Amino acid sequence: MKTGMNLMRGGLLLGALAVVSGGLWAQEPGGPPSDSRSFSDEETIKYINQSIEKAWRENGIKPSPPATEHELVRRMYLDLIGRIPSPEEITAHMRGGTTATARQKRTLKVLLEDQDYPSHWANIWTVLLLTRTRQPGIDRANFHAWVADSFANNQRYDQFVLDLLTATGKADDRSSTSRNAPAANFILSHVGEPAPKGPRGEDFGQFEMVPVTSRVTRIFLGIQTQCVQCHDHPFIDTRKQGQYWGVNVFFRQVERQPANITTQNPRLQASQHYELRENSRRNPEGAVFYEKRNGVLFKTGGVYLDGKRVNLRGLSQRRQALAELLVQDPDFGRAIVNRMWAYFMGRGFTDPIDDFGEHNPVSHPDLLDRLAQDFVTSGYDLRRLISWIVQSRPYQLTSMSNETNRKPDTDAYFARVQLKAMSPEQLVDSILQATGADATARTYADKRRLQDEWLDQFVTNFGDDEGNEVTYNGTVVQALMMMNGGRLNEAIRNRAGTTMAKAMTMPPAARIDYLYLAALGRPPSSSERNFITQRLVPNKDDQAAPWQDLFWALLNSNEFILNH
Repeated sequence: MKTGMNLMRGGLLLGALAVVSGGLWAQEPGGPPSDSRSFSDEETIKYINQSIEKAWRENGIKPSPPATEHELVRRMYLDLIGRIPSPEEITAHMRGGTTATARQKRTLKVLLEDQDYPSHWANIWTVLLLTRTRQPGIDRANFHAWVADSFANNQRYDQFVLDLLTATGKADDRSSTSRNAPAANFILSHVGEPAPKGPRGEDFGQFEMVPVTSRVTRIFLGIQTQCVQCHDHPFIDTRKQGQYWGVNVFFRQVERQPANITTQNPRLQASQHYELRENSRRNPEGAVFYEKRNGVLFKTGGVYLDGKRVNLRGLSQRRQALAELLVQDPDFGRAIVNRMWAYFMGRGFTDPIDDFGEHNPVSHPDLLDRLAQDFVTSGYDLRRLISWIVQSRPYQLTSMSNETNRKPDTDAYFARVQLKAMSPEQLVDSILQATGADATARTYADKRRLQDEWLDQFVTNFGDDEGNEVTYNGTVVQALMMMNGGRLNEAIRNRAGTTMAKAMTMPPAARIDYLYLAALGRPPSSSERNFITQRLVPNKDDQAAPWQDLFWALLNSNEFILNH
């Protein structure tokens, strides 16, 4: 195959782009960060389309046709706010403009301003940064609220990361005077083992800070350094063991108080929270020792991945120094663009998305660099980056394959949308949306409590504890849980305020349409309508029973479970 399957990495042009203003965020109050430079969103979207279409032509790939409007609306709701649309929201979309393009732009703006948008992205980033492990001493709810606030205010992504890496304070601090204290939960979660004393008894820090070192480079730079903690990389000549420890030393002034919460009483454990401090008296030399495979002991000070040395002796704000180097790294913009592209498209420009290097070539290097360049120039505006991807041609294709794009080795050309499993949060919120099971919740807190109860069940069966999403994949156990789960059967009953109750007030033909829209986001086809009409058997004792069976079948279908 001819197109860019090589590592033509290219550099980021961080200067201003002298282009015409316009696009989704032109003159939009509260849109991009205040210092973002104006340039045309249309030009960026056009560049995406031209780059992808060129790859199709060069490799003889025929793209799948565009998704239907109902498919695209459902996809946008799931991707942007984490749930499927209601029948009323689908109707509002269809009436929102004279053309499909106008309707899509209007719905995109609506979703980016929807109250569920920040909560959904806080779900994603809380799992990514804290994993699904519920550690004692960590306040996930406080961290989630802090991330949601960042997305609600469209905080610059570089500032978001700076806050994460430099935060201090108590994990459960919710005071306005300690706005970034909740962000400390990230580092507090990944301090690792207590640091041993050095050969001469020097203090090398309270903790080894091994987990946070590798997570920071992997998540924010797309560079996996965990492989070089113990030895030089066997396949990447430029990735050395000293690089890992040169970054690690920046974290060695971190203190966690108390060091560990050891009580076995769950009630007492839940009431205690860690505090993150920066102690300038720790690791005064600004160095750590590491051991090579041959047993030779080496010592390193602060050295960034590109070889830049930082004298940490006497430097009290070491994490600040590291964070500033990180957000100026060319891979910083590329990593978040690659991650966001993979989230929306089902695959990144690299696979895996967080492992840049000559061993993992970029499928469209020029496109990745251009998007990273425009993202940086925009003022690190995540909403704007989202709008470019969602309005691009590859995002709007159907998931149906053809002879030229169905093989796995063609996935990197984005000639069809990849089927994506819902996250547990998306699945729960979509079930609650489809069924109206939370209709009796009187307050927002009641609704969140109901969602959490559902989520506990689904995370146990659908998730993992490594920060990766392993959601519904069609196993027999998971399928049986969906089909026979008591919560789902209760949710589709004919109770006041629920979807089934609304449907039962309608004539049979409209009732079929409403249940299809509620579950699948589309009206039934003529063949589906005929099939249901011919086979649905009335029940004199319970008129809603056959309709509940229909609704149950729709909610257990792959079309409901998958984001397609």
